[in-house]
Amino acid sequence: MTNGPDLIDDARSDTPSGSSATLGGDKKGSIEQITLLLFIVVPFLALLAAIPLAWTFGGVSWLDLGLLVAMYYIGCHGVTIGFHRYFTHGSFKAKRPLRLVLAVMGSLAVEGPLVRWVADHRRHHKFSDAEGDPHSPWRYGETLPALLKGLWWAHMAWMFDEEQTPQHKYAPDLVGDPAIRWISRNFIYWTMLSLAIPPVVGGLVTMSWWGAFTAFFWGSLVRVALLHHVTWSINSICHAVGKRPFKSRDRSGNVWWLAVLSCGESWHNLHHADPTSARHGVLRGQLDSSARLIRWFEQLGWAYNVRWPSASRIDARRKSELTETA
Repeated sequence: MTNGPDLIDDARSDTPSGSSATLGGDKKGSIEQITLLLFIVVPFLALLAAIPLAWTFGGVSWLDLGLLVAMYYIGCHGVTIGFHRYFTHGSFKAKRPLRLVLAVMGSLAVEGPLVRWVADHRRHHKFSDAEGDPHSPWRYGETLPALLKGLWWAHMAWMFDEEQTPQHKYAPDLVGDPAIRWISRNFIYWTMLSLAIPPVVGGLVTMSWWGAFTAFFWGSLVRVALLHHVTWSINSICHAVGKRPFKSRDRSGNVWWLAVLSCGESWHNLHHADPTSARHGVLRGQLDSSARLIRWFEQLGWAYNVRWPSASRIDARRKSELTETA
């Protein structure tokens, strides 16, 4: 599925009057927004401090680098495979244990509660780069000042919009699953776990508080900030620039230099041309680690009914070279 069932066309009716768009009501929504603000600003400050601190204290240790990379790709694939291709678009079916593991992995990315993430993204696809899209960089127009303002909105400002996507409307399948609803509602605890794992491992391996601190700085704060901005770049950069070899009704583009860090998500033009495809990097040389992992899950019997794109399906969505834009 590419969107929730029974979606109406009027974007203005997305938030019912007098009702909350979030699970748990207005108070819960406020707590989520405060939590998001805290865990956006603090890691971002750490990311800004990373280079001078690395220079001053003699670089980053292999342990800290290993924790950063491991936690980064656990969270990244949790979002790309779990939150996005599985929960949002139904690109494959998963056995119950894999379903729950993907929900937890994605929650460790500290990108907000699962149900809210999915609801926002389904709404994005329904109104992509048009009125009603929660995070289009073209929101304010096409002039340079308008686009710069729109890029900021699409990158991160949209998350603090008072008018949130109604979750019962856009993600009723997830709201109706008690286990998934529990994982989503306990986002703050998954955030705490995500931030705690690196310093615990670093402290135990080095048997020192300094080892725990540096692991927290690199494996928790810098890692979260880097993953945040790579993920948000799919909303902003990949809807403003990039090659568009496939037909889509929006401005989604392929940005090759984000492919490895985004786990294959930056092949964004194909995704919007064929949202349920389990593979986004379908052309020669387009790395897509998320698709590779889904293939392994399929071979292990954990995933099934995978929607792999056929050659004919890809060709049907191609543009002619004359109409392709960069």
